[in-house]
Amino acid sequence: MAINPVPDHVPSEMVRDFSLFTSPGMAPTPNGDPHAAVACVHAGPPIFYSPCNTRGGRGTWVITRARDQRRVLQDTETFSSHRSIFSSALGENWPMIPLELDPPAHGVFRSLLNPLLSPKRVMVLEPAVRERAITLIDRIAASGTSCDVMKDFAFPFTVSIFLRLLGLPDHRLDTFVGWAKDLLHGDDVKRPAAARTIVAFIDELATKRRKEPVDDFMTFIVQAQVGGRRLTEEEVRGIGVLVFVAGLDTVAAAIGFGLAYLARNLKDQELLRREPDRIMLAAEELLRAYPTVQIIRVATKDIDFEGAPIRKGDYVSCATMIANRDPAEFECPNTVDLAREENRHAAFGYGPHRCLGSHLARREIVIGLEEWLARIPAFRIKKATAPITSGGHVFGLENLILDWS
Repeated sequence: MAINPVPDHVPSEMVRDFSLFTSPGMAPTPNGDPHAAVACVHAGPPIFYSPCNTRGGRGTWVITRARDQRRVLQDTETFSSHRSIFSSALGENWPMIPLELDPPAHGVFRSLLNPLLSPKRVMVLEPAVRERAITLIDRIAASGTSCDVMKDFAFPFTVSIFLRLLGLPDHRLDTFVGWAKDLLHGDDVKRPAAARTIVAFIDELATKRRKEPVDDFMTFIVQAQVGGRRLTEEEVRGIGVLVFVAGLDTVAAAIGFGLAYLARNLKDQELLRREPDRIMLAAEELLRAYPTVQIIRVATKDIDFEGAPIRKGDYVSCATMIANRDPAEFECPNTVDLAREENRHAAFGYGPHRCLGSHLARREIVIGLEEWLARIPAFRIKKATAPITSGGHVFGLENLILDWS
């Protein structure tokens, strides 16, 4: 990974050797704990400069305190979300919508999409979500006493829900998961190739739905209007790509990290089996302890922020995994306490850009845990195997082999 030089305006004493991509524990690691590795930043200054904290090797200011991250994410005038993170991998410059739009355009598109993922809509989807979880887990239970839970449950479960939302068939599930892995965790060759494939797929789906509308998300988008006009092809692509990418990896990872924790902590596992009413609260704590996303903003003007001379164009990192381990925000932040109340975690971000799909994600995680614990006996990580964790823009988990023999 090429590292850009530290800009002249950054004082040398504010530079720290830290990266969500290259620090110890961030590379794919058997039995790793990247969340604990990241938590060590709280022993240092509340804001510092990391010379290499993006996939492209760019430096970012790192905001460590949860309250300061909220200030950044709330202030859309000073800290823009328009980075074209996906399209730049293709040498292009269009935003994922609404994630990479700033107000007032952001609000227009957010209002358009909110009803599709509202709590009310999620209630309608819930029976299908539960049915899918039960089908997968029953199949796993019938086929033996161990499984690769990411491959056999977490990905097929979350991705199939998302495919149903998009109106796409299940039989392409493995293909889509492969694209997501290449995009989020692949190298400099796989990533742009996956991006091109996804764009071509979204464009093709949009064209198809314009000609043959059905009752699904993409038909809604190609027929929708903002300000009395239909959406442009680029806007349809920006929405389609965001929904596609957001639906493929993060919720599966959240379920995986949660099950890995319970596999290692049998008392907590037994508690949730005995008292399933606690699962909803427990899911919030697992989201706090094991969030997966780094949020980056771009400074729109020069500003002195908590003593840091941030200049126009600088990248500012608000990593959820750092905010959620802030000792000023959470008592014993590195301890998982499944009874933790008033859990103001940042797993879904904060401010106007708070995750649009958070209601659906929460229900998927809770239902996934409920049905897994109801159908699979006491489980551990299989002897002589090791889950592999990785840091980066989105934290990941694979090779999680659970055993209940």
